[in-house]
Amino acid sequence: MLSIMRKQKESIVIKVVFVIIVLSFVGTIFLVWGKGSDGFGGAKGGYAAKVDRTSISLEEFQSAYQRIRNMYQQIYGQSIPPEMEKMLGLKKVALDGLIDNLLAKKEAKTLGIKVSKEEISTSIEAMSMFQVDGKFSFDQYQQILKSNRMTANDFEAGQETEVLLKKVRQSIKDKAVVSDADALTQYKRDNDKIELEYVAYSPADVAGEVKLSDADLTDFLQKNPDQFKTAEKVALSYILLDPASQAGQTTVSEEEIQTFYSKNIDRWQGKDGIKPLSEVKEKVKAEAVKQKSAKQLFELAADTLYKNIKSGDLNLIAGALKQKVQDTPLFAAAAPAASLVGEAAVIKKALELKQGELGGPVETAKGIYILKAKERKVAAVPALAEIKGAVEEKAKAAKAIELAKKKSEDAAKQLSTNAAIKTQTTGSFSYSAKGDIPVIGASPEIVEAAFKLTTAQSPATPFKVGNRWYAVRVKSRTEAPKAQFESTKEELKKKMLPKKQEDALTEWAKSLREKSKIEINQALITDK
Repeated sequence: MLSIMRKQKESIVIKVVFVIIVLSFVGTIFLVWGKGSDGFGGAKGGYAAKVDRTSISLEEFQSAYQRIRNMYQQIYGQSIPPEMEKMLGLKKVALDGLIDNLLAKKEAKTLGIKVSKEEISTSIEAMSMFQVDGKFSFDQYQQILKSNRMTANDFEAGQETEVLLKKVRQSIKDKAVVSDADALTQYKRDNDKIELEYVAYSPADVAGEVKLSDADLTDFLQKNPDQFKTAEKVALSYILLDPASQAGQTTVSEEEIQTFYSKNIDRWQGKDGIKPLSEVKEKVKAEAVKQKSAKQLFELAADTLYKNIKSGDLNLIAGALKQKVQDTPLFAAAAPAASLVGEAAVIKKALELKQGELGGPVETAKGIYILKAKERKVAAVPALAEIKGAVEEKAKAAKAIELAKKKSEDAAKQLSTNAAIKTQTTGSFSYSAKGDIPVIGASPEIVEAAFKLTTAQSPATPFKVGNRWYAVRVKSRTEAPKAQFESTKEELKKKMLPKKQEDALTEWAKSLREKSKIEINQALITDK
């Protein structure tokens, strides 16, 4: 134990849950304790990611994922439903954090950044959960570690990594500087006002000008055949095997139950964390039996299909498996047969089969399919005479879009040369990060471009807002007093610095990733 801490030993006993310790490390929530000073050791039994020549183990990923999951449960005060977890992307967040920490730790060596024992000691002493009456308590420190089955060496090694990561990231943030020019640009954004004049065109505005000949329609059809193709169709015969029918004949061993529990650990999440096997054993057993039944039935279906595939006889396979052959009418992917609604994998496979060909097995939530394509109709483009109305409608719409864009491009050129042109005005408005512009609506692109220009200047190209193109020019600009900028410049630079630092840190992390070879085990972060 650290000698400095021994000197400050005091007596008190207090129960503190381990999650409080985890949540105290907000900056590096993905830190994995108990791995020694290297922190990100080699993988055992697989890997979550490989960064250059270093692996992030499955154990490290699982620990990081569980910690961040617990953190969100603390925030929401309840178990996180699968939909919310998918939306938050917690598995990816956890793995990205481990990768970024590993890259930052490697970069610390390049930058020559180290951590002293005194710095580790100071950081631990500052943690409130180890303090009594505002002072560090060695007894409390030992008790908390002991109650969480953690050694002092492991905890201090983890804290060394925590401090190191903070130091290396702070060194990058310290290099960020807000220049006078940056401050002036921000000042003008905050205080200047501009008024735009503009010319706008939408397809509806110019639709009446569009005239198309039969040659134009033929050309449009030849260039856009996929818009008018009839859908590819298939009629199927199939058999469907239900794994539930096999479940009563399937048994699983204690070892298989334990293995299934371990491989699907995140399924057993309770309000207070992962539930032990003893609490969920019957549920685990049922799921394991279900999975094993499906696997055995799939293997049986595959073997039977393989033995009889050359015959092309689905009835023969159905007889061997004691199943009934079912049939569908012709259907397309976008309008499947009623019995196959929602069976995307089956439909996809069906459209890959040649007429008379057997295929499968295909496993879905309903069961295991073996298929035969009874009949196929290929996609085809009808003659123009058969679909002239539809072609004319789409060709006119496309031509109107082209014409509206062309007219706005011509207007932009005229505005840039101060040519006489009829315009509308927006009225005066201030800078908005959301891009709010009177009359026009929301367009961050126009706002960003316009506030960089002076009066009578205009961007070279138009902007699309909704279904309308706008050619704009700065009609007037009301500038804030320069003297006021000088008096508030330093204060403004202070306010801008945190974002400048975060931007610098983001770019630095991005550059580290770009320079590294990163291989991710996608199966871990793919939501099923």
